[in-house]
Amino acid sequence: MRKGVFFGENDQMIQFKELFAGYRGEKLDALMGNQIINWGRSDGFNPTNNITPNDYFFLSSNPDDQKESNFMLRLKYRFIPAIELDLIAIPFYASSNYRYDLFEMGENVNFGAEIIPPKELNNSTLAARLNFEFPAAGWSVSYFNGFDPYHGFDVQSVDWTSGMPLLTNVSTPYRKTTLGADVAIPLGNWIFRAEAAYNTTKNPDSNMFIPLSDVGYVAAIETNIAGVTLIGQYIGKYTPDFFDLPLPVLSNPMDPMAQFQYANQMIDYENRLFNRKIFYQQEKTNHAVSLTLSKSFGYDAWNAELTNYYNFTSNEMILRPKLSWKITDALTSAIGVNYMQGDSKSLFGYSSKVMNGGFLELKVTF
Repeated sequence: MRKGVFFGENDQMIQFKELFAGYRGEKLDALMGNQIINWGRSDGFNPTNNITPNDYFFLSSNPDDQKESNFMLRLKYRFIPAIELDLIAIPFYASSNYRYDLFEMGENVNFGAEIIPPKELNNSTLAARLNFEFPAAGWSVSYFNGFDPYHGFDVQSVDWTSGMPLLTNVSTPYRKTTLGADVAIPLGNWIFRAEAAYNTTKNPDSNMFIPLSDVGYVAAIETNIAGVTLIGQYIGKYTPDFFDLPLPVLSNPMDPMAQFQYANQMIDYENRLFNRKIFYQQEKTNHAVSLTLSKSFGYDAWNAELTNYYNFTSNEMILRPKLSWKITDALTSAIGVNYMQGDSKSLFGYSSKVMNGGFLELKVTF
């Protein structure tokens, strides 16, 4: 339950974090309701995790609080304790929350209500994961077919009545198929993780909100050095069918019809370009790294954590230091900063003006 001023608006919300019921047995689990599902073995960046939407504008000291539940039927069958099959059916689409309407993208750009696929059987989502968990290594293979929670946006309308184009954009979901795999291998004081997903889409050329087919992958290491836990990741994306968007050219500056056609072509070009930034398809390959350092001290009453993310392709960065204090067994406090930085017209460039700031938390556990 939340009540207060959120991004300049008075609001109150009641949300179910999770609410489900079902049966758990030795071999079979059958659960129905609002559930949060995490697939993949990497930390923070999971190319195979297409089940759970995020509310990126739910601000707290813990980024995991942004995960939202999805209504689903989940069946899990254990062949043996170390091998299980996970089957998921999602009848209704739930999208991640981007809040583009908060971005200062110009006076001529508005955002309308998001597009939601009709509640029909052919718009449902099916997913499956075969997971192996042994002492020497853990790995899984997965399949997903449905609407991606991480959607793009489309130009719904262009109003020329004022003489200048007034755009109304809408968040629009797209359907995709994903084949994924992940692995984690512990070796002494080190844990090596890898995860990859091959995403295929249809008609990306016809619809700007549909990304090109691509491959997302993560390679990570985790270790502990002198009491400091270190998690380092390389996050990449490869778009085999990538092509540069052709820049429109004004053929005849003196012709009003040519000017009108050129303006519409530029609107399409700029919005396709921004969708590519959303999908990290600005180039054929996208390269990023993240590093998290954490250390407990004071008999584990204090914990200091620093997370840094940098994308070499888009020149975007996140810096997030956090200090936690376990006052008692039931009372914890945390203080920290969220700082994002990006070039002009980049995702982080727009969102940093809204998301940058500090946080102070007092949490009671009972």
